[in-house]
Amino acid sequence: MAVTKSIETASLSIEVQSGTDKTGDAIFSKKTFSNVKTDAAAQNVYDVAEAIKAVLSSNTRDYFINESSSLINA
Repeated sequence: MAVTKSIETASLSIEVQSGTDKTGDAIFSKKTFSNVKTDAAAQNVYDVAEAIKAVLSSNTRDYFINESSSLINA
């Protein structure tokens, strides 16, 4: 039997600077945007992340696609 993976949900997370620590290094937290289409092209998600970054007042670092999948034993 073959196991297949089916993506159920996806979200976009952007690391946004939330402050600095005692030594002056940046501290980042993640802002998450739900309901990303599970079949969205990576380039399209990246472009949206860049557009969001452009309107944020804080610095950003990395972008992430978070996927939740189910495994089906067929």
